[in-house]
Amino acid sequence: MTAFDGPGGPAPVGVDVWLARHGETEWSRSGRHTGTTDLPLTARGERQARELGRRLRGHRFARVCSSPMSRARQTAALAGFDDAEISDFLREYDYGAYEGRTTDEIQAERPGWELFRDGCPGGEEPSQIAARVTEWLSGLGRSDGDVLVFGHGHCLRALAAVYLGGPIALAGVLRLDAGSLSILGHEHGHAALQLWNETPGG
Repeated sequence: MTAFDGPGGPAPVGVDVWLARHGETEWSRSGRHTGTTDLPLTARGERQARELGRRLRGHRFARVCSSPMSRARQTAALAGFDDAEISDFLREYDYGAYEGRTTDEIQAERPGWELFRDGCPGGEEPSQIAARVTEWLSGLGRSDGDVLVFGHGHCLRALAAVYLGGPIALAGVLRLDAGSLSILGHEHGHAALQLWNETPGG
């Protein structure tokens, strides 16, 4: 048995994983899928990052990790975690041919398209993003405290689905706004959703 076996899915034993989605970018504001395109935060996104910092202040984290993309690293730095450990496992979903397009545009050509069911031509399949966030979780092992992650909307949703022991399709019904905070925790010995999509003022 590993630290990831047991009821409720592959959650690290005794570790809560805090998920901070990066602040707003021009493409997140317009609903365009942003995977490999490295966009900076907008002025509003910078404010959201500082709000995250105020929300996180005073909580001790054993590890702080970030996607390598500048929007995630910038959010981490503005929140007060400029020494975050960079992990390529936390990069955003690779949208392939759908990079920079909105869901409405894609569904006009491909009715009923769903990212976490159908994947992206030239990009990742749902099983692939599930595999890499599972590998990242398995690398946490037993920690002496909570872990904070600065990342992206779809990758963090996939991470939550895997942590909770659900199918990757579960990620498709977990809304996650820019600048939000979520907590993947435990209850009665199994993984549990402690907080989801908390944004400043709501």
